[in-house]
Amino acid sequence: MLTLLSERTEEIRRFQTKPWPLQKTFKTPLKELNRFIATFLARFSFEKGTLSTHQVVFEPKHLLQLLRNNSVTVSDHYRWTIVAAGKEDIADLLQAALDDWVDFTFVPCPEVVAIYADHDEYTTFYTRDDATLNSLTSSLEAAGFETVLSYSRGCSGDNWR
Repeated sequence: MLTLLSERTEEIRRFQTKPWPLQKTFKTPLKELNRFIATFLARFSFEKGTLSTHQVVFEPKHLLQLLRNNSVTVSDHYRWTIVAAGKEDIADLLQAALDDWVDFTFVPCPEVVAIYADHDEYTTFYTRDDATLNSLTSSLEAAGFETVLSYSRGCSGDNWR
């Protein structure tokens, strides 16, 4: 189930104000998004996940279709906060957002990892502890996904890049 909210959730605002200290960035594998997302999600049991857009460079056709398929209507195609309940809906939401090259923050529940992805095809995973980051990184690398070496994503207020 997908729900469109009128404003960003507390989890998103809290993360944007103080991003978690540990991060690892991967090149977003546009031709293998299903496998990339499945590999990421396999490590966790999320009840729900919240995705908040920051910048929409191109028409978000996949996100718009996903929202239509879930009977969610939108008037603004550029600022969304969407909550997905359950693993399948979370996977569908991440797939659509990554497919559309949308800049977004994703924070699931429980809050063990967060994502920032951008239209430059980088996906950054944030964690609070080394064990979670190392486990996630190892899984993605073992599946053949490419890390971006010596890259650290900064933030400046609401403009994450």
